[in-house]
Amino acid sequence: MPEVTRYEPGAPCWMDLASPDPGTSRRFYGELFGWTSYTLTIDTLDDYEIFTLGGPEGPSVGGMQRLADPDQPPSWTCYFTVTDVDAVARDVVAAGGQELVAPAEVAHLGRMAMFADFQGSDFAVWQPHGDELRGAQVTGEPSTMCWVELATRDVDKARRFYGEVFGWRAVERRYYRDYLYTNWKVGTLSVAGLVYMDETWPREWPGDWIPYFQVADCDAAADRATGLGATVTVPPDDIDPGRFAVVMDPTGARLGLISPRGDR
Repeated sequence: MPEVTRYEPGAPCWMDLASPDPGTSRRFYGELFGWTSYTLTIDTLDDYEIFTLGGPEGPSVGGMQRLADPDQPPSWTCYFTVTDVDAVARDVVAAGGQELVAPAEVAHLGRMAMFADFQGSDFAVWQPHGDELRGAQVTGEPSTMCWVELATRDVDKARRFYGEVFGWRAVERRYYRDYLYTNWKVGTLSVAGLVYMDETWPREWPGDWIPYFQVADCDAAADRATGLGATVTVPPDDIDPGRFAVVMDPTGARLGLISPRGDR
């Protein structure tokens, strides 16, 4: 499998899971995607689990840590590559967001920070040091992240916020049942999506970022996830880029599954 050697600034590069039950999460994602994992120990941080594809020595695809606050919902956090974490932190606050984790060094690997946007949706940024850990070492293949998407009830505000923070350009699309959809771009590169939460979405669902994972057969993967204890929140259906579904894993974290059809 070809290894990713570079991420453009503003592009998603990593995701990690905050889980209240890491053992359950390891089993679920191991059975669903064939992931294994190892523990990365860093003096200044809690132990961090690295998910890999193709065995413990395989390429890294994501991370996991124990949910620090039991009052917070389990979730995946999407990370975006930046060239200056501190400058992004200033831009987030100026645009109306909030700093959740201040910019900090992660050993010799890089510099990170975590934020919440105007509606409270969390995301993180990563500034790698050299070639140590630029992000996921493989993407766009079965069992790896291939897309990230934000759900919001205020499309205009979201477009402004992320445009000011990352310089993203919003391109409007109609992918699914005439839903308003935003394809965010950096130059010609599609980096993320934005879906409008209309009245059909449950009122109690906050807007949030979720990763999508590529699978060979969306229906089979959704069925497999259900058998492993997940809940399907959006059943498999067809959209222009492929066939997709959204599930909630056994701990309550949401993720997407997609069998792509050509280029987005």
